[in-house]
Amino acid sequence: MKNSSTTRMMRLVAASAAGVLLAACASMGRPEGGARDVEPPVYVRATPSMNALNVNKGRISIEFNENVQLKDQLTKVVVSPAQVIQPQVMAVGRRVNITLRDTLVPNTTYTIDFSDAIADLNEGNELDGFAYAFSTGPTIDTLQISGMVFEAATLEPAQGMIVGVYSNLSDTAITTLPLERITKTNQLGQFTIRNLKEGTYRIFALNDQNRDYKWDRTEDVAFYDMTITPTAERVTVADTLKNSEGADSIVHHEVTRFYPNDILLTWFNENYKSQYLQKYERPQRTQLNITMGAPAEYLPTITLLNDPEQPRYDISRWSVLNASATLDTLQYWITDKRVQDMDTLLIEARYQKTDTLDQLSWTTDTLKLTLRGNAKKKAEEKKKKDKNDTIPEPTPLMSVSIGGTTQEVNMPLLLKSSSPIVDFNQDGVHMSILEDTLWVDVDPPRFVMIDSLKPMLMAADYKWEPGRRYTVTIDSLAMTDALGLHNKDVKQEFATRALEDYSSVTFTLTDLKEPAVVELLTSQDKPVTRATVVDGKAVFKFLQPGTYYARMFIDRNNNGKYDTGVLLDSVQPEEVYYFPKKIALKKNWDLADQPWNIYEFPVDKQKPTEIKKNKPKRKAGEIPEEQTDEEDEYEYDPSDPFGKRNNRNNRNSNRNSGRLPQVDRNAGNIRGLR
Repeated sequence: MKNSSTTRMMRLVAASAAGVLLAACASMGRPEGGARDVEPPVYVRATPSMNALNVNKGRISIEFNENVQLKDQLTKVVVSPAQVIQPQVMAVGRRVNITLRDTLVPNTTYTIDFSDAIADLNEGNELDGFAYAFSTGPTIDTLQISGMVFEAATLEPAQGMIVGVYSNLSDTAITTLPLERITKTNQLGQFTIRNLKEGTYRIFALNDQNRDYKWDRTEDVAFYDMTITPTAERVTVADTLKNSEGADSIVHHEVTRFYPNDILLTWFNENYKSQYLQKYERPQRTQLNITMGAPAEYLPTITLLNDPEQPRYDISRWSVLNASATLDTLQYWITDKRVQDMDTLLIEARYQKTDTLDQLSWTTDTLKLTLRGNAKKKAEEKKKKDKNDTIPEPTPLMSVSIGGTTQEVNMPLLLKSSSPIVDFNQDGVHMSILEDTLWVDVDPPRFVMIDSLKPMLMAADYKWEPGRRYTVTIDSLAMTDALGLHNKDVKQEFATRALEDYSSVTFTLTDLKEPAVVELLTSQDKPVTRATVVDGKAVFKFLQPGTYYARMFIDRNNNGKYDTGVLLDSVQPEEVYYFPKKIALKKNWDLADQPWNIYEFPVDKQKPTEIKKNKPKRKAGEIPEEQTDEEDEYEYDPSDPFGKRNNRNNRNSNRNSGRLPQVDRNAGNIRGLR
């Protein structure tokens, strides 16, 4: 795999130390009326002992200082090397008993990582990060790798995601071999892979849905751009202790630190789907529908085979296509009366299909389409009725709608029809504007088709006057659809918003040297609108008042949209950064030149808590962190000549100042060091 760019390297050390894993501390419960027990269970002893050598049986018993329970052990407890048969893990009183059902591999270090599955029985205080290790040989491996995993597109911490390594450095090992040593991320997306041998590794994160410990193309995955060589060193650290009188004293002691401890992985999904002909049908005489199994790059080639007058009749000559943007849903409107009258259509479809090698190749099928039962019955009843009736039914009309009751001043006027439009006499369009109490004629808008593959949607650009009322009418017979039907009279009255009803915001991005796009988000973390960064600025005008959030992605290929990664081509997903505050906009309010240094905050501190979905569970007695309004949003300040007040704290810390948790072995417990 290829090395990443300098920008990517900056992200690798960007996550801040949040105190990954808590050390186990003693708590024997509380007497009646005493303080609430908020301490997790403490490890006491194990059989075989912690880090035991030459173990030849897969039965382990671990004892704690109080009665314990297990939470979601089937999903949280992970054994390395990965087990084919899931181990049995049970809590009995103060003990946790484990039975490994796979045959033990000789001369191998085993790790049982409990994550936060162990908790005390009474209060449910969780022991986060506890792990037990032993070796089936005369030595035990002790190296470790730590880091964090986030979703690439949203910076959500990955909870319960498999993280593992290969000593096999082949690019395809992830698709053919099970991960050699594994762990799972905790609630903050943090992980530690323990008991590694000396050597060089590749590291991956995986949402292993089928539990085979290797990657299938439909699964979420993250990879690191470079190989990793774990190391360790002894360092002296200082702890502050209090004596019985409350005085502080400094105690120095040695601990082992393991590196690297700052690996940042961002997971993505390639959105892979096998391509095939999923569905084809003829719901009515005038319509033929084809659905593909995945988005397509090319339209299928379709020819009609059983028309005696037109051998191999190409579909473009007897229909009009209305297609989805991804070309996987195709709706053909049959325009040829002879083809409409045929009860059965025999067509040849040539399209791309995923073959046995997982590659797209062209294939050809012959398809037989007959009218659905109800459609055929209605058609026959209509023929019979037309033959017997002396008075013909009125000609059906196409349905047309224009815009809504409110028109945004910066948006075109939209027109939608119930069937593909093939002809439109623009002289039949009229518009008037309300002046005092009178409607005055003005130049009408001219509608154009937005996309040739979407002939049921048209738009008209127009220079709207803010805060005015308009009426648009379309004369009957001005439009003709693919079936030869016409429209009836259409009339729509609407109002444009006044300029003082809008807000705007401008982001000024510092230290940005690559193409980028900024998205404004709702409180559900969904995009509302986006703007390309031009000369270091992203400008949003004509916004509805409300609360917004913002994120930016590096538009690596300059196509204006977010692109995910491609694992086997070593392509990382485009990098995402969140604006760390919410933005509350009011009417007639411009938030100008809002500075945004994307490296100011570490990755795990960028996304505002309000829109973060994967939040850690609150511990017993823990008070949630709360932000004041002043710290949390931007408020209108009438004394400011620009009508704004920037309440953001002015911090000078660099994005690289954050660091991931370091780990310390202590009877199988991991301490988060600062």
